[in-house]
Amino acid sequence: MQHNSLPGHSSHELEIRRARIEDCVALRALLIDTYRGTWLPQLSVEAAEAFEREDHLGQYVNEAWEQFWIAARDQQVCGMVHWRDDFIEALHVSRTHQGMGIGSRLLELAEQQMAAASVRLFRLETDTFNTQSLAFYRKHGYQEIDRYPDTEWNSDFTTVLMHKQRH
Repeated sequence: MQHNSLPGHSSHELEIRRARIEDCVALRALLIDTYRGTWLPQLSVEAAEAFEREDHLGQYVNEAWEQFWIAARDQQVCGMVHWRDDFIEALHVSRTHQGMGIGSRLLELAEQQMAAASVRLFRLETDTFNTQSLAFYRKHGYQEIDRYPDTEWNSDFTTVLMHKQRH
C-alpha cells in the first residue's frame, strides 16, 4: 500500500491501493462523474439513453473491480486505473480532483507494474474529441500510432490508439 502526499496537498494524504469490494459503489460513482463530464456532452440523446439503460459502467465495475487500483483521499475514492497485460483499459480521476497529479500517479503505477511484468510497450485508447486526455497522455510520453472508427458508442467518434516504449 502506498501512502503519499501530493505537492500542495500535504494535509490530505493520497492513498493508492488495490480496490476492495466496498469500493464498488464509489467506483461506479467515479465513472458516472467522468462519463457525465467527458462523454455525455458528446453523445446523441439515443446513445446516452442506451448507454445508461444498459448500465455499462455498473457492469464494468462488477466484472473487473478486482483488477482496479484506486486513489483515495480522506478515504474517498477520487481516481482509478485498470490495465490488462500491455493495455491500459481505463484511467479516471473525478472532476473535482483533476489537475492534482492523481492521474499521473496512477499512470506511473500502471507503467511500473506492467514493466515489472516485462511489458516493453504500453498501449491505450482515447477519442479525438477528448482533448484533455490526449494532452495528458502526450505529456506522459505517449504517441499516436493509429486512428479508427469508435464502434462502442454508436457514434461518429474516432478512436486514437497511443503507445509508449518502456525506457
